[in-house]
Amino acid sequence: MQSLRIVLVMIEPPLPFSHAVSRWYYVLLRGLVERGHRVTAFAVCSKPAEMDQARALFPSPKSDLRCYPLPKRSGLRAKWEIFHRPYSYMFGLDLRSSLKATLAEGFDILHLESIWSGWMGQGLDLARTVLNFHSLYDIDQANHPPLNWSDWIHRLLRRRAERRLLRNVGTLMTLSTRLQKSVNAIAPGVPVHIVPLAMDLSLYPFIPAQLRPKAKMISLIGSFDWLPTYSAAVRLLTRLWPEIRERSSDTRLQLVGWNAQQALRAYLPQAGVEVVENVPSTQSYFERASVLVYAPDGAASGMKVKVLEAFAYGVPVVTTHDGVEGLPVQDGVHADVCNDDAGLIAHTIDLLGDCARQERQRVAARQLLQACCSPQVALDRVERCYEEILVRQQGKTA
Repeated sequence: MQSLRIVLVMIEPPLPFSHAVSRWYYVLLRGLVERGHRVTAFAVCSKPAEMDQARALFPSPKSDLRCYPLPKRSGLRAKWEIFHRPYSYMFGLDLRSSLKATLAEGFDILHLESIWSGWMGQGLDLARTVLNFHSLYDIDQANHPPLNWSDWIHRLLRRRAERRLLRNVGTLMTLSTRLQKSVNAIAPGVPVHIVPLAMDLSLYPFIPAQLRPKAKMISLIGSFDWLPTYSAAVRLLTRLWPEIRERSSDTRLQLVGWNAQQALRAYLPQAGVEVVENVPSTQSYFERASVLVYAPDGAASGMKVKVLEAFAYGVPVVTTHDGVEGLPVQDGVHADVCNDDAGLIAHTIDLLGDCARQERQRVAARQLLQACCSPQVALDRVERCYEEILVRQQGKTA
């Protein structure tokens, strides 16, 4: 398509390995630049070192990436922002001022990544604004009652803000038909495009069969600050692992990821369980894993990055239907998919004991990922979304 002037706003820096969404941002920004689009990208960064890493990956003048630290906040103004515009505090005055000046110079598309970037599109030209959201609080919190009054209030504010932002935008992107249908009920009339969460698969070496672990090791890898992953860990520790351990005594369990020990302290220690948190890289832990078991308890929307990474590395997966949302996974072909505890336990034990089935599934899963979540597939869909926005604009001005 023709070269476009695109202004992109992200809530994390575009890095191939960091936060879950950073992987997608890396693919998105690199792909748009390689396809000849003129992109100015704004990224909020919570870690100074990641700002330097992102700038090194996207140097000027080939790329125009502007990184901003999370602003410090305190006092009554901060409390008012939390109440009136949840999570808008991420975007400091320097970022907002630079964004405003950039948009005033002219643009074709304002592309906002994640629901909270939607605050940066308020009051602007909705016809040229697209918001990409990756999950819905409406779904994720449905089966998890609030912990206390404070939690109830925060959930209410988040849900109200989420709905406001989804309704006040010209075009939406999301990851799956499930999310598309859900948001159609919230924001009827707003066009919704499905774009898969792509990763640079060249950075994920497929584990050779001869290097697969000999010992039986179940793994759950992810960010334990995120409710779906936390609920999957609690379910595994309290309802799945005890029986798996009883029926397969030579099996071990590793839980790896951000704040794993802290988040799960109420359920630890347990026999045969190793917990490792805040590691710089998870690749070696995928290489140790016989099977990844990812079974969120209750609803969990969006594509699950650690399931995608397991597919990429070639680690067999046992999960729920929510765990493979956004992918045309066939049960028993690409992964073992089941929602009930008894089925998850049986699938896990059977898969651990069948190396030939592990090999078939992990090869099929990698092929599926290459077909459905490659950068080319995702970027083609992003550009089709842009084209439809331009066509609608031309129709209105004709």
